[in-house]
Amino acid sequence: MTGRLQDKVAIITGGSNGIGRACAERFSAEGAKILIADLLTEPGEAAAAAINDAGGTASFIELEAASPEANHAMAAAAVESYGQIDVVVTAAGVSSAEYTSGDIEGNLKRMAQAAEASAVNPAASITELDIDHWRRVLDVNLTGTLLAIQATAAVMVDQKRPGSIVTIASIAARDPLWGAPSYPVSKAGVWMLTKNASQTLAPLGIRVNSIGPGFIETNMTAAFSEVDEFHNMIIAKTPMGRKGEPSEIASVALFLASEDASYVTGELIHPDGGWFTG
Repeated sequence: MTGRLQDKVAIITGGSNGIGRACAERFSAEGAKILIADLLTEPGEAAAAAINDAGGTASFIELEAASPEANHAMAAAAVESYGQIDVVVTAAGVSSAEYTSGDIEGNLKRMAQAAEASAVNPAASITELDIDHWRRVLDVNLTGTLLAIQATAAVMVDQKRPGSIVTIASIAARDPLWGAPSYPVSKAGVWMLTKNASQTLAPLGIRVNSIGPGFIETNMTAAFSEVDEFHNMIIAKTPMGRKGEPSEIASVALFLASEDASYVTGELIHPDGGWFTG
């Protein structure tokens, strides 16, 4: 029995860990050849190696998400290695300008600093927002998504191949949550970019959809679990009473990437444990 992505080529940005890596592994298990693109070289190479060791086909390329040149190099590498591009998942992203994947201590320190600033000035997240920090989050999360779509869709159009692009937004695209506006604004932008791109590319056979995960057990959300106040709030607002797993997001991405979603484009799907049911 062949997989749902048999003989397809999938690019996964941010594929070294978390949701991106789960998508890379799931897509490989369904028959796709994988190009992992990530700023983190060692974890990215390890993720590709793990797929190859499991009998799949994967390679790695370093990617600065906000660089046009890096995104075009990524698309060119996929064509050079595998001949085509069929599926793209844009999972590269940051929660803040200083975010480093896996740095729980640093993330906790920044959360504490933000809480202290808010206690002194409740408007601090707006009035004291560093514009360079704002730009960095939007550069990676929103502009980086645009650049990945540009570079890969251009190949699909040139090769006259139908394809599927899956962007990763967040529940923050519809819920401002708390703290600095940079992250929710960037993800709301990803949502609207997805809708715009879907209308433009649909006549060319390219579907573009978005996933807006709730709180998922990843490096990005690990710090929240270390602070009872935040952890308890997350669980209380999630009717299913738990954080999700990266594999659960990968299952949604697989649906959108496959022919099972052949008539689906321009949608934002929330695997969020019921966050928006209330």
